[in-house]
Formats: sequence, C-alpha cells, structure tokens
Amino acid sequence: MLERMRANMRQTIKGKDDIVDQVLVCVVAGGHLLIEDLPGVGKTTLAYSLARSMDCDFSRIQFTSDLLPGDVTGVAIYDETEKEFVFKKGPVFANVVLADEINRATPKTQSALLEVMDRARVTVDGVAHPVGAPFMVFATQNPVDYEGTFPLPESQMDRFLMRLQMGYPESADELEILRSTRTGYDAIRLNAVVTREDVLRLQALAGEVFVEDSVLDYILRIVTATRTEAEFRAGVSVRGGLALRAAAQARALVNGRDFVLPDDVATLVAPVFAHRLGLARPSSDALEERRAVTAVLKRIVAAIPPPV
Repeated sequence: MLERMRANMRQTIKGKDDIVDQVLVCVVAGGHLLIEDLPGVGKTTLAYSLARSMDCDFSRIQFTSDLLPGDVTGVAIYDETEKEFVFKKGPVFANVVLADEINRATPKTQSALLEVMDRARVTVDGVAHPVGAPFMVFATQNPVDYEGTFPLPESQMDRFLMRLQMGYPESADELEILRSTRTGYDAIRLNAVVTREDVLRLQALAGEVFVEDSVLDYILRIVTATRTEAEFRAGVSVRGGLALRAAAQARALVNGRDFVLPDDVATLVAPVFAHRLGLARPSSDALEERRAVTAVLKRIVAAIPPPV
C-alpha cells in the first residue's frame, strides 16, 4: 500500500522523493503537517496529490485576514421550516484539509483549528461534530513574507507533528516540470491507490511497531537535552516526545520494518522538534532562526550516543 502511494505521488512531485516519504510518515503516524517554504514550489500540489492517492475528501481553505472562525468550522443556521438551528459543516470537514497560508489569518481564526487538530471534532453550541477519519491538516506558510501575517502561537505549532521545507527542485527535475502541460493542481489526474480503510489500517499498524526500551531512553535523553539547552527559550513538551516516538514508529513502517531503529529517531528530530522550539535570543529573520534551531538540534543529537 505504501509503495503504491509513493509511486503515485511521484508522478506529480518530481525529484522530492525524501519529501514524499516524510509526508507518508506523517500520514501513517496520524499527524498534521506544516510546510514552510517560498510560494510556488509545489506545496498545494503535494497536498492534492496525497488526497487523490488516498481516495479521500480534499478541502482547501485560503487563509486571509478577513476569514472568520465560522468560515472554517461551519455555523449553526436557523431553519425556518424546522424552527430550530441546524449546523452547516465548514470546509474543515474533509479527510485532508489544506490550510493555505495559515499565518495570514487572525489569531481568532487560527484558534478555530485547535480543537479539530487535537480531537478531530468541532464543537458548536455545546454539540461535538466528528470530522471523520482519517483526518489531516496540511498547512502552508511563507517564512520570508511576514507583512500582514500573524505568527502561529506555540500551542498550535505543537499540534503539528512535523514541519518540512520543500526547496527548489534540481535542474533536471525542473526541466521535466517545464515540459509538462499541467499548470495548476486542478489539472492533476491521479487515480486513488488506497482506500480510507487502508489508511486507517496503516495507522493502526504503526502503533504496533516495536520500540525497545533503550530507544525510548534515547528519545527521552534528546528531549531532556532540549530542556537544558541554554540557546532555547524552552524545551520540548511531553507531547513533543510522544510525537517523536509516533513518527519513528511510522518511519519504521514506511521503510518496511516492524521495529524502530535509533536512526529513525535521529533522522526525525529536526522535522518533529524544530517548530516546537524558539531561541532564547530570537532573530528578526524567521528563516535564519529556523536554521539556527535546526543546527542546535543537530549538535544535540550528535552529542548523545545512540543505543547499540
């Protein structure tokens, strides 16, 4: 199933096999994904290709400063016929929700995603409405253009399992893209290669991947090191440690194993932890701060011997 998804997505995502694999890790782990990169590098195409490969409902929300929370979650509307309020579902009720340029919405609208990202449900007027399963928020934001934007709060950043950067393609891959007649993600024609039930089965299998106690201790030592690192404002939360374990289990499954290796943990430290951490002396350049945080994480991982 994973190989079919991988091959299907590579039809539209050229030269980014490592990104495709990390997206699959996030899906199998049942987490949410944040892509932070320049406009026009294929973030929306990546989200759409994933949804089409999984035979899942896809919804795109363009976040803007005038977007309201009800525009995301839905609202209760009074029905004159029934003489009662009826809940009208918003675009968040889909399996893969693309939150495009999420940091352009106001904090009030951003907060509309907090419950659904944590509990996969929306509560309106005291009534909880499940969004269905699988459920994934695939958010994008541009790191170098902060004019008219509202940075995501730490509580929301902590709900994303991973943060990735796509980057520009290699010359040969970009030439192949230029040769294609497709100009937008709406023109993508991919057949679904797995069902929703298949995805849920993969997510259940990931939870059964074996993690030896020495590997759990390795995760804990890395988490503890972030909490004592002077360059960080604060360390990784308990949720962050659990996220790293879940991501490592998913990576093992994506690579055809039913047990976690220390390399699974070390490889995922930056994608899982970097967006949860901030420098004690913040930089005015968001891209520069991200690089600095990643560099400190690499130093921490290099200093901690993995279990043998």
